[in-house]
Amino acid sequence: MKTVLSRKRSSSLALAIALATGTATVTTTVFPAEASAQRNRDSDRDAEEVDGGGYGDAFREVYVPLDEAMKAEGADVAALRPQIDALIPLLNTGDEKLAGGNLVYNAGVRLQDNALRLRGMELMLESGIVPAANLGQYNFVAYQLSAAQDDYARARPYLQAAIDNNFTTEGVSAADLQISMAESYFGEERYQEGFNYLREAIEARKAAGQPVDEVWYRRGFVTAYNNEVTPDVYDFAAMWVEDYPTQTNWSDAINATRNINQFQNAEMLDLFRLSRRVDALQNASEYDYYVEAADARRLPGEVKAVIEEGIEAGVVQETNSFIAESLETANSRVGDDRADLPSLEQEAMAAGADLRTVTAAASAFLSYDRYDTAAALYEKALDMPGADRNEVLTRLGISQAGAGNYDAALSTFDQVTGTRMPIARLWSAYARQMQGGGAMGAAAGVEAASAAPEMAGS
Repeated sequence: MKTVLSRKRSSSLALAIALATGTATVTTTVFPAEASAQRNRDSDRDAEEVDGGGYGDAFREVYVPLDEAMKAEGADVAALRPQIDALIPLLNTGDEKLAGGNLVYNAGVRLQDNALRLRGMELMLESGIVPAANLGQYNFVAYQLSAAQDDYARARPYLQAAIDNNFTTEGVSAADLQISMAESYFGEERYQEGFNYLREAIEARKAAGQPVDEVWYRRGFVTAYNNEVTPDVYDFAAMWVEDYPTQTNWSDAINATRNINQFQNAEMLDLFRLSRRVDALQNASEYDYYVEAADARRLPGEVKAVIEEGIEAGVVQETNSFIAESLETANSRVGDDRADLPSLEQEAMAAGADLRTVTAAASAFLSYDRYDTAAALYEKALDMPGADRNEVLTRLGISQAGAGNYDAALSTFDQVTGTRMPIARLWSAYARQMQGGGAMGAAAGVEAASAAPEMAGS
């Protein structure tokens, strides 16, 4: 087949992209018959055609016989590699880069040489005359080929160009491209840049009133967790469960927060209170930890309620000696403890009440879900000398959320710092979700169809 060169480019130049296998090919450009078209024929070109600079003699001398040799039946492309390499430095004009890059790309496909494929694709993009309809597609292929070589710095501009040109396929959405951009940073262990990109993409979609794919939150969360990047892990955990508050997601977010930190019993108690609130207590050991943190001697009403809920759910066994002993202790104390609540409130609200009296009363009322009274007592304790400000703020926020005062709860949780900050972040996600009128736990919706990515150490 004789190669005919023309300065008019066919808009049918296209890529057949095989996303999974990487076997994309470019149809070899077939130029119309006016092979010897000269610059004086410019008036015959379509009005939208961009001048690609034509084809020089040096290019023709190498390209024409090489193209014909590659088209020949049974062509040995490997044997033609020296001519292919010799062609590349001769590609100067846009027309030459488009035609020559096309040839180089297809040679790479036939040789299964991804580096050569990438060079051909880059040459076509450098031509500046790729049809606008193909720019997203070509840049996406260049991104794939660069990323396959772990050359993420080279890949990112192509991926961004694919995004900017609104490239999608049936199996690749705009959201997929954006998560791939974050992955390009993660692949280089540039985690902060990847997290920042994800945050900005999430904010942009929300600002535009568009839904955010769950995989964005989950990928940010899992990457931050596996690499122990704080506070980003808490940010993504909170965003994730706020928008996708399934039982499994809450359990993963809470357990990850436990695993990353070395919480004391008082801190663990407030984290398990959240687990209980969102129906994320899923195994017997979690009930054991909760009961231990609450302590039946101090909070018998809460311990009794938690154990009975676990038994009813079929998770907690009454034959568990620790559980049995704790329930016995709780049952023996809960009557008197509940009866003492009025006097506790009176003593704690008195003008001369000390910090211990106020916080003990607040804790008792919180344990019986008497949220309004608990909130009033924690507010009083907040400004008292010697108060553990972060603990009081956490429990004040829990009380306010329990009372349905979500605006106040969010303001309170936002003030929590130190080791309790991760706990407050998750409680804030709960308060925001409830503020929006959503249901929690399993009632929040159908579980995501795709399997959650594995978290290291989980």
